[in-house]
Amino acid sequence: MFDHIGFAVTDFARSKAFYAQALAPLGISIVREVTPEQTGGGAHAAFGVGGRPFFWIGTGPALLGRLHVAFAAGERAAVDAFHRAAIAAGGTDNGVPGLRPRYHANYYGAFVLDPDGHNIEAVCRKPG
Repeated sequence: MFDHIGFAVTDFARSKAFYAQALAPLGISIVREVTPEQTGGGAHAAFGVGGRPFFWIGTGPALLGRLHVAFAAGERAAVDAFHRAAIAAGGTDNGVPGLRPRYHANYYGAFVLDPDGHNIEAVCRKPG
């Protein structure tokens, strides 16, 4: 099991705003920020639940290629809300909310490209 993941983004302020809006329907929010003065380098924002950070973005050299990150949703309505919020925050649709039975019989997911083109997903595996 992963403890956390982090990566650099090309426009920190834009990505921080995008993720704050897109992840809010999943109950995920900014739980920690670290300034360049504190790190001696770049700025970082950590998103998580209950004060526990598990998803970090920061300044730094742009990544080559694209990531796929999937966030667990407690219910299908949260997947729908994530998709709407991510699109409203400037994301690009990469798969409308719906069942993906090729992955799992109850796999209900939605996909959005973030400002850097990374494929961000919300998924609920519970039956309808």
